[in-house]
Amino acid sequence: MEELSRSVSELKQTFNTGRTRDVEWRKAQLKGIIKLLDENELQIFQALERDLGKHPVEAYRDEIGVIKKSARFTLSSIDKWVAPTKKQVPLLFYPSKGVVMPEPLGIVLIFSSWNFPFTLSLDPLIGAVSAGNTVVLKPSELAAECSAFLSKTIPLYLDCKAIKIIEGGVEVAEKLLQQKWDKIFYTGNARVARIVMSAASKHLTPVTLELGGKCPAIFGSLSDGDMKVAIKRIASGKWGPCSGQACVGIDYILVEHQHASKLIDLLKKTIKKFYGENMGSLKNLCKIVNKHHFNRLHNLLEDPAVAASIVYGGSLDEQNLFIEPTILLDPPVDAVIMVEEIFGPFLPIITLDDIHESIEFINSREKPLTIYAFTKDESFKKQILAETSSGSVTFNDTFVLNACDNLPFGGVGESGFGRYHGKYSFDTFSHEKAVLERTFYFELEGRHPPWNDFKLQFIRLAYNYDYFGLVLLLLGLKRKFT
Repeated sequence: MEELSRSVSELKQTFNTGRTRDVEWRKAQLKGIIKLLDENELQIFQALERDLGKHPVEAYRDEIGVIKKSARFTLSSIDKWVAPTKKQVPLLFYPSKGVVMPEPLGIVLIFSSWNFPFTLSLDPLIGAVSAGNTVVLKPSELAAECSAFLSKTIPLYLDCKAIKIIEGGVEVAEKLLQQKWDKIFYTGNARVARIVMSAASKHLTPVTLELGGKCPAIFGSLSDGDMKVAIKRIASGKWGPCSGQACVGIDYILVEHQHASKLIDLLKKTIKKFYGENMGSLKNLCKIVNKHHFNRLHNLLEDPAVAASIVYGGSLDEQNLFIEPTILLDPPVDAVIMVEEIFGPFLPIITLDDIHESIEFINSREKPLTIYAFTKDESFKKQILAETSSGSVTFNDTFVLNACDNLPFGGVGESGFGRYHGKYSFDTFSHEKAVLERTFYFELEGRHPPWNDFKLQFIRLAYNYDYFGLVLLLLGLKRKFT
């Protein structure tokens, strides 16, 4: 506890020097992140392979490339982001000028998650340092190799008096939460998020929570050609990112009865092509992160009604922590697999009489982090947007929104709150300070006592920006036109 207190105290001292407010310092940290990734690509591949079994292509796509892109985007934009923005001021206070000036919040605590240990550590870090904060980053202990790499490597590339990596498990996290922070950014599950919020409330610390939820995919009527493309995107988006261990992974598919068999047949063929035909030939898939999560997923299939709904896959390799991509057709909607976030390679398919029933089905559950919808029906798209609530919506693809710097990423309700990526990251870690400046050259006496009817008319017209009326009032002619 004393060591943590000293680290926080050093970060406060660094922040109070004003060094992190310097835009050049911020740019230097962003360049350091890019350099770290460039010079340690092989070691990052190795760490991700040991912790999660990620293939180098998946590792580069989801962990290295996306962060380098994010850092470069921020570098190219930061001069514009830090500049004060002019705002209009009411006429009643003429002459004056108003601006909004972004300023850093101070000392930030970032908890990252194990499923994307580099992305979910470095992407929030990019936002925090670009906004001029000092930072404590606590990587997830479940991705031990990646956590150790970050702890060892980041001090070599970034300002170690302003950015500190603290490793550890639950006890360390609890001790960190006892400290006073100016912002806490947490990525993980809703249960721990409640603990984070409770601790933050003691100091009225603002919190961003990036959680998960059961993200549905609505599968509408498509032509054969479009359907084949959609199936590729579903298979890649469900099992490609960390074997389904992703908060934005598809949790279940909603489809009409008449299209279900064709959907399943195409999914089976695509799984075999992408990932192998059986447990003995599995490839391009991550392993389950640890024995605890493996057993949790295994238990989902222990329900006889759920096991009976399996139409493909279902094999498990406990020794190597691998689970085959598994499709389930109409498991009980009150089963655990349909109530709790799966966070694994199981894909339930729920059939409906009419695809428009999907709206009611989604709305009967907690708000998801994202909704995927495969349809070319423009009126149905509008209905989905108008009648559902989710952190985001992606039409006719999966997962790609996460790599868009100009679109916010974040949840709503049980899927979290707050947003980041690109400018939204900068805003998340900034305070927008309002600044109003007046001169002494001119004074509108109508805003000061003693009050009379003339001043009431004056203030009413000024607040309504009725310039013509003000001119008439000041000329003493207003009564002729009322």
